[in-house]
Order: sequence, then C-alpha cells, then structure tokens
Amino acid sequence: MVEKNNEPSSKEFFEEILSASVDVGASDIHLKVGLPPVVRYKRELRVLSKKKHTFRTKELEDLIRTLIPERHLASFEKSQEVDFAYSFSGVGRFRVNVYRHRGNPAMAIRYIPFDVQTIDQLGLPSILKKLSLKRKGLVLITGTAGSGKSTTLAAMIQEWNRQRSGHIITIEDPIEYLIRDKKALITQREIGVDTQDYLSGLKSSLRQDPDVIMIGELRDVESISQALSAAETGHLVLATLHTRDATETLSRLIGVFPPESREQVRWQLSASLEAVVCQKLVPSEEGKMIPISEILINTPRVKECLSDPTKTQSVYEAIEKGSIYQMQTFDQALMAAHAAGKIKREQVLEYASRPADLELQLRGIGPTAMRNKDASIRPEHTHGSVEIDFPGRGKK
Repeated sequence: MVEKNNEPSSKEFFEEILSASVDVGASDIHLKVGLPPVVRYKRELRVLSKKKHTFRTKELEDLIRTLIPERHLASFEKSQEVDFAYSFSGVGRFRVNVYRHRGNPAMAIRYIPFDVQTIDQLGLPSILKKLSLKRKGLVLITGTAGSGKSTTLAAMIQEWNRQRSGHIITIEDPIEYLIRDKKALITQREIGVDTQDYLSGLKSSLRQDPDVIMIGELRDVESISQALSAAETGHLVLATLHTRDATETLSRLIGVFPPESREQVRWQLSASLEAVVCQKLVPSEEGKMIPISEILINTPRVKECLSDPTKTQSVYEAIEKGSIYQMQTFDQALMAAHAAGKIKREQVLEYASRPADLELQLRGIGPTAMRNKDASIRPEHTHGSVEIDFPGRGKK
C-alpha cells in the first residue's frame, strides 16, 4: 500500500482491524478481496464497518507475505495455504489461516486472549479440575470447530501448572495459548517448527520425561494408537477430536481402526480412557457464549459398553444415569443451565440432542414456559454491522 498523508500501512490497518474486532468481542475475522472486514460476533457474521477500507488483491497479497513467518513461506508457496500464530502486543494472539479463493488471497483469523482463564472463570464443570490432575489416562475434549476446545485444554493444563510439579508437553498446530511455567515445566512444540507432525512429536515426547502430553488433534489411526499407548504407560494424555457427542467420539476412535484391530482397541480404551468431555458454545441470557458440556466418565458400566461391541449404543443411557459420577448428557446440561436462568428456552431446544423429549420436560418447568410458545421456540437472529472508527482512515 502506498502511504499518503500519514495513512496507516497495510500492516497497521490490519492491526487496527484486530484491535477493533477484539474491542467489540468478535471471535473470528475474515479478510477477503473487495469486501470490508467481516467478523463473527455472537455466532453471526457481520461487517465490521461498511464505511472502511477494503483490500485490493495486490495489497492483501503483500500483507500476507509480510505476516507469514519466513519458515512457513515455502509451505505456502507449495500448498497455497498455511496456518500460523500472530501476536499483537497489548491485544492478544491470533491463529491465522491464509488460503486462496478464486485465485485471490483470503484470511480467517481466530482471537486467542493472552491470559489463560481458569476452569471456574470459563464456567466449565468442576469435574474438569479433577480430570486435569489425573496421573495417567486419556482425556478427550471434543466438539465442532469453534466450540472452545483449545480454551478448555489450556485451562486444564493451567490447573495442573498451578497445583502440581511435572513436565507438560504440548504438540500444537500452531501454538495458541502461551503458557508460562509455574509449578510445572511447560514445553510447547509447534508442528512444522519444532516437530514434523503430530505423530513424530508424540513419539519423541515419550523420550522427554513427560507427565502430561497435550495433543492438539488426533487425526489418524497412528496418532490415536500412539496416544492410547502413552496413556497406558502412565502418562496423562489430553487431546481433541472433532466429534459432536460422547457416543460419536467412541465410535470414531474404534471405527478408524481396521476390523481385525477393533477388539484390541476396545480393550485399550476400556483400560486407559478416563473421560470424554464434549462441548458446545451456547448464547446466554447476557448475550455471551457459554460452554455446555456432555461428560462421560469411564465407570465400570462404561468399561463394559466399551469392551462389548453390542453395548456401545448403551453409552448414552450410562451417561444419563451417571450423575453420581458427575456425568451428564448435553440435554441434562442444557436443562440445568436453563433452570439456573443462564440460557433461554429456545436455546435449550436449538442445541438439544433430543429436542422433542426436552420440549415435553420444559412444559413442566413453570407457567412461563408455556407462554407465547410458538414465539419462544423460534431462534432469535440479529443483523447489521458493528461500526468501529479507525483513526486515520477516510481522511482526505
């Protein structure tokens, strides 16, 4: 960009966008040729400001090449897409994905706060504190993209870090939250920078005297198998999967293996799995996004469901009846949040696994539950732009 009359450079304008997006509480930012910046605000995509500058092709191309770390340039040239982290002093860290759209450059950016919030601050179930301090076993944090898995994992690592000594190794792509040593020694390794891939990083971590190993994502048979082995040999392994609920998570873990290996995998899971925490972000009464969690604990009944293929579908019932172990289904968590006044009736029904069943339950909560029934089950949507003033822009 040619600077005139002290107008900001492309990079300065980029950082203005980041700062403004954080100020309004946006979780994601999208930059695309010919459009003003678009942000995700309370689940909706909105224009950050219709009046502000839009990037031209060469301008965005030049900006991207300025932002991409030199070590990632070759990868970008080869694949035309790349992930990396960007730190902006005083604002936060950002996970950046650069890609191409119809031959033009584009960017998707996720905000990562500098400070790691605690389990209590995030409003997560207290059982996660206990799971964070396990000496061994596999704990899976699952959910769809954008459900807060990385934030939950960081809070769990920080819980150990505050409470106990030990060596915590994270394998991430890219490194998101920067976690400083407290009681524990923290080693954070980035794919493509500190290790070749998840599998290589996981294998080598076993020779680095770990107490806790955090894997950014279990992607294939090899990484799942290695994670199970690490959990079996006396390490706490924390990892994520892109699955919607506990039953799907177990089916995915077993189903990726060839049929002849599944019986062994079932026994490994029944022996080493500690818990599955599935997470959704749901709009609260205050307009914030709050986590709602389905929690499976590997109780004797769950072990039986894992080891016997004819009983896998009984996992949901085991969770539903396992409140003594602090287990809960999504639907139970939604109902509890609604009863506590945290979320509206329409959110309960929108996010429920079994909405018809919950609608029947909701009719018995109180007289207000039945008022204006048709309107109450209709999701509310808001539209429009979040207008932000960027100093120095638009001046002649």
